[in-house]
Amino acid sequence: MRFPSHFLDEIRDRVPISSVIGRRVTWDRKKTNTTRGDFWACCPFHGEKSPSFHCEDRKGRYHCFGCGVSGDHFRFLTDLDGVSFPEAVQQIADMAGVAMPQPDAEAERRDRERTGLIDVMEMAAAFFEEQLQTAAGARARAYLRDRGLTGRTIETFRLGYAPDSRNALKEFLAGKGVPKEQIEACGLVVHGPEIPVSYDRFRDRITFPILSSREKVIAFGGRAMSADAPAKYLNSNETELFHKGNVLYNFARARRAAQGADGAGTIIAVEGYMDVIALHQAGVGNAVAPLGTALTENQLDLLWKMTPQPVLCFDGDGAGIRAANRALDLALPHLKPGRSLRFALLPDGKDPDDLVRQDGRAAFDRVLDAARSLSEMLWQRETQGTSFDTPEKRAELEARLKQVTGVIADESVRRHYGQDVRDRLNAFFQGARRSGGDAFAGRRREGERRDRGGRDARGAPRPVSDRLAQSSLVSGNRAVPLLRESVLVLTIVSHPQLLFDEFDEMSAMDFDHPDLKRFWPEILNIAAARGPKLSPEALREAIAAAGFGPLVEALDRQIRNARLWTATEAAAFEDAREGYLQALALHKRGRALSAQRRELEQELAQAIEDGDGDGVPAILRALEEVQAEIARLENQEAIIDGFGVLSGRVKGPAGAR
Repeated sequence: MRFPSHFLDEIRDRVPISSVIGRRVTWDRKKTNTTRGDFWACCPFHGEKSPSFHCEDRKGRYHCFGCGVSGDHFRFLTDLDGVSFPEAVQQIADMAGVAMPQPDAEAERRDRERTGLIDVMEMAAAFFEEQLQTAAGARARAYLRDRGLTGRTIETFRLGYAPDSRNALKEFLAGKGVPKEQIEACGLVVHGPEIPVSYDRFRDRITFPILSSREKVIAFGGRAMSADAPAKYLNSNETELFHKGNVLYNFARARRAAQGADGAGTIIAVEGYMDVIALHQAGVGNAVAPLGTALTENQLDLLWKMTPQPVLCFDGDGAGIRAANRALDLALPHLKPGRSLRFALLPDGKDPDDLVRQDGRAAFDRVLDAARSLSEMLWQRETQGTSFDTPEKRAELEARLKQVTGVIADESVRRHYGQDVRDRLNAFFQGARRSGGDAFAGRRREGERRDRGGRDARGAPRPVSDRLAQSSLVSGNRAVPLLRESVLVLTIVSHPQLLFDEFDEMSAMDFDHPDLKRFWPEILNIAAARGPKLSPEALREAIAAAGFGPLVEALDRQIRNARLWTATEAAAFEDAREGYLQALALHKRGRALSAQRRELEQELAQAIEDGDGDGVPAILRALEEVQAEIARLENQEAIIDGFGVLSGRVKGPAGAR
């Protein structure tokens, strides 16, 4: 039986390849990163003691670096179990919960037609490429040179030129024996009952082939060479091959770049073809673009299939902000744990193409480093340009934020957004009560003085909020975090590789101190965006850009005053790991004791209310024992030693030994 390609794609997309392979292998815990969908195991196809078999959920592929086998879901089952291809398809369909297609002659005919249409589109792409190099394409070549594109880039993206003719492409394809029905089905000509003679859709335009996820040409975009053209950019119409809202320009190439050796780690969505191409030429290969329209839900799903936290890059003008807000509203209902967005706003009047041509890649990297979280964008949108000088207006703000975040479908994410909103509102409302006036107006004016890179008018890193600026750590008050919490956070800042070694456990970590509660998610966001090659220097730069620089400095002072060098960059990695594990054990024990104390306090209150005279003394004794254990633990955290300075393996600083 011949299976429709769309059916095979659907069940592959629904079932992670790790779920198929994981039934036959044991994943290596040290090398596997489940959050990124990156899995390692000993190869099931040949005997080995160290894992060299690798599979990636986002690519849906496996490869063994020892014996060289590779393939997809179906190939794994056919090669390892010896089942037939239809049997392998049946197994994957069962896992996906999708019914097998019934033998359908019509579906098979359509699948064959799709294959034929793809062949026609490839012929059209080759025709346009050839035309770009002719005398007729001289003006188009000059335009591309003026835009700074090299011959290599033009070849990589297969840019071409559609001649200023009503039938040049149509006649070329007809001469190759392509019937007019196929030419029309590909959307290459404009035709219809009211059009006596069909004519080429793309005329006097630079052409941009649009590829499927399998890197087949399925459509074209065209940039008009004439200033009088009614539309500067024109896309193919909807066809059997092409549904505009389901496709991202440069999808396959960007997916490879994000997961490749360059360690890009995330995906950047920009507005147009030329932005993608210019960024690629500047070394940023992980950019995609929607096709001339606002981002759709299907395109957003494509982004999330490639990376948990894509970056949406918009112009910093009014239109760009409106587009960012539309994307924000589109994403909110679909947020899940580990799945969000960041927003990078460009300087006014510049797009990525302009920026990298005029100022180089470093300027674009700075824009990405200053990208804002979705929650920060939401807060800014709802509070910017409005006065909250009365209780009624503040109540209106609170109600609006509750309504906006209420659309989040995932219960845990919705709850955390609710807490984030309450924290921000409390900080604003407390400021209003202290000042007796419109504290928000001052906040807005201060915000207007800050640049998008997270720095104030003097160039210093800004605090992430007024509440953080007045926090115990930054202001120097006495209510500092428990030492074990500071050790955990600063060790990760100093040695971020520890985070990737045990990402699942650390991503679920919680802290008692409110400043660290806000700081920890930012570290996780940065790590998820940058990937395992994140260096301490890059992490600190991103932290400063996010406004947490003063907080890290305060943690550093606390740690150095306690002479816990294992948490600093001066420590050898092995010492940092040991110090971290010791602090983590204390942290887990402390939180377990705190939970036990809360339970006993509730039991005591209930026993007193019920008049249970026999139960109260026993509960009191248990509560005293727990409190005594908590006190011993708090004393113990002050002597986290045995590593770093004492072990003689500190890399610096001078005199620390």
